[in-house]
Amino acid sequence: MSAASSVKRRLVRILALAFVCAACLFPLSSQSARNFPEGSSEGTAGMSRRMTGIGFPNISLSATAPRSGNEVAFSVQILLLLTVLTLAPSIFILTTCFLRFSIVLDFIKRALSLQQVPPTAVLNGIALFMTLFCMWPTFTQVYDDSFKPLSDNEITLAEAYERAEAPLRIFMYSQMQDDTSYIKTFMSMARLERPGTLSDVPTYILIPAYILHELTVAFKIGILLYIPFIVIDMVVSSILMSMGMMMLPPVQISMPFKLMLFVLVDGWGLLTQQLFISVIK
Repeated sequence: MSAASSVKRRLVRILALAFVCAACLFPLSSQSARNFPEGSSEGTAGMSRRMTGIGFPNISLSATAPRSGNEVAFSVQILLLLTVLTLAPSIFILTTCFLRFSIVLDFIKRALSLQQVPPTAVLNGIALFMTLFCMWPTFTQVYDDSFKPLSDNEITLAEAYERAEAPLRIFMYSQMQDDTSYIKTFMSMARLERPGTLSDVPTYILIPAYILHELTVAFKIGILLYIPFIVIDMVVSSILMSMGMMMLPPVQISMPFKLMLFVLVDGWGLLTQQLFISVIK
């Protein structure tokens, strides 16, 4: 074992001596060390002076204490405006005829025993554009009397609100001329005197009264639409019962007949025409 270990030590010494001699005989130049591997060219990582950076604007947020009552009032107005913009979809749905159109279209879908066709998004889109068609004169008046003078700095924000409110109040009241019971109900609950004209009805009374009126009208139209289709369901059910086909769902048989009846009488055309007539008097 001692002889083998001495041989290993001698081999290690011989190899170390060989490496030292090779390093002394063949030294590496600095240029070859920099251009490793051999044949490569020297390069730099610096950018050209002709290159320019991208300029980003400085963004800073600051909060300062109000110095006058006008600044406080303006901040409150901005807060109220942002609140109104957040509630804009709900205001649009509840203060226009969109509520009536969407409910009636959903009723006709259920009366036809349709589950997926047409989709709810399509019905809401139809109700939206029908609402724009009916409300376009009112929206035009709001734009001409309120938004445009406000953008031209001709009126203040409070005056713009009053001018934008007036056409919508007139539209809502015109839909309830035949039935003002809801206005009387809310006026009595608020313990206000009986109104003589539209100007005597506050907006916070007019809007909920209009919403309940639209719900009532939409449900009345939906009931009238349901009646002929219910008759078809009853006829089909009685025929299946007399034939002993009690296990066959009547909806599967009655739905094609209801669709044929709806298409033959031009149901979509009659429905939209009557809805327009009910709004545009």
